[in-house]
Amino acid sequence: MGFKDISLIAGSAMAAQTVRMNTIASNLANANASATTEAEAYRARKPVFAAMLDGEGVAKVQVLDVVQSSEPLRRMHEPDNPLADADGMVYYANVNEVAEMADMMAASRAFETNVEVMGRIKSMQQSLIRMGES
Repeated sequence: MGFKDISLIAGSAMAAQTVRMNTIASNLANANASATTEAEAYRARKPVFAAMLDGEGVAKVQVLDVVQSSEPLRRMHEPDNPLADADGMVYYANVNEVAEMADMMAASRAFETNVEVMGRIKSMQQSLIRMGES
């Protein structure tokens, strides 16, 4: 496996973590969004990753899809809320803010780790060039 393959793997991981961070940001932004009906309520989203092997056995990360959470929505009895239905119920997003923050930290660390891999690759390449100049 060459430097190019390692860079492609780290790059695919960074792209996947970027999708993950975007999804988390969207979930957190809509955590307290309310709606009149279940169908209108925001549902948390999660990216689905997979390892994709190429012909040479190099496994890159690919985002297969971003799916909606199947967790139940929060229903609150708020008859004075302008979004309340005829029964006084308001539907809130099914976003778990604590879990999203933990996921954000994990995504950030995974991204940083792959940035470090890219930095090490660059350093190794520069060392090889210096050896060739000697």
